[in-house]
Amino acid sequence: MALEDAKNQVDLAFTRDGLKGPASENTFGGAVSFLRRRYTKDLTGVDLAITGVPFDQAVTNRPGTRLGPRAIREASTLQPYDPPYGWGFDPLSELAIADYGDLAFDYAKVPNFPQALTTHIAGILAAGPGVISLGGDHFVSYPILRAFADRFGPVALVQFDAHSDTWPDEDRSRIDHGTMFYKAVEDGLILPEASVQIGIRTTNPDPLGIAQIDARAVHEAAPGDVAARIKQIVGDRPVYLTFDIDCLDPAFAPGTGTPVWGGLSSAQAAAILRDLAGINLVGGDVVEVSPPFDVGNVTAVAAAHVVTELICLWGWTRR
Repeated sequence: MALEDAKNQVDLAFTRDGLKGPASENTFGGAVSFLRRRYTKDLTGVDLAITGVPFDQAVTNRPGTRLGPRAIREASTLQPYDPPYGWGFDPLSELAIADYGDLAFDYAKVPNFPQALTTHIAGILAAGPGVISLGGDHFVSYPILRAFADRFGPVALVQFDAHSDTWPDEDRSRIDHGTMFYKAVEDGLILPEASVQIGIRTTNPDPLGIAQIDARAVHEAAPGDVAARIKQIVGDRPVYLTFDIDCLDPAFAPGTGTPVWGGLSSAQAAAILRDLAGINLVGGDVVEVSPPFDVGNVTAVAAAHVVTELICLWGWTRR
């Protein structure tokens, strides 16, 4: 690469001319945005915004997911050179994608956090783009769902997870990453009859009417059959897809707060996500990446790939 060409491939998060196209920049250098997209608060012409939610004050075990958005962005620098494998189109060339940066909030005023996040997401949606969020612990899905339900009405939830996160909690003041989907059902944010949880392998006697395809069922079925079942459940309804990285077995995602053995492999998750092409995805998140417990950044790499798959799913029906 000539010196002048090299100068033009530095810090693309700030210097790239447009919102579309692949990126060619040293993976080990430059300002790190998700997939080297432009960092911007200007959503003019943006189709899809990526935003980070560095919050981990709702965890029941190991903290550290506040560092997740940064780690996912760094891991994503391995990807923006070529179109994602297996999709047949290049979302980076066809979609105007921007990195909107992280939610800013006062970490010492935890009770104010949920409304701050709902307002953050609602502001992006009001400007027109879709939103995919980088967590953070799994509680963040609840304030995000409030913004999506305000815009789209109750949505179908597709939840990849080791835990149902529907344990009962009548106290609306509690901020807990194990009860937020109980509250989402109670608040009418999601449609239980059109929602499904994949990879569950912990006991909760009341899934609140949400269908489950537990980890063993996934292992005993073909990925295409699992995806077909998910599609049957959600139909053509607006879908919000949340991917807790602990859905993956700890062998593939050790860097998470509440790891549980017997989970999905990266290959299973990738195949299922790709076979979901055609669902009416309106938004999603990837959560519970905890870099302090990661090994060789493998969890962050997996999470970055999942986010890219969500981008592809979002873009598939909008081509």
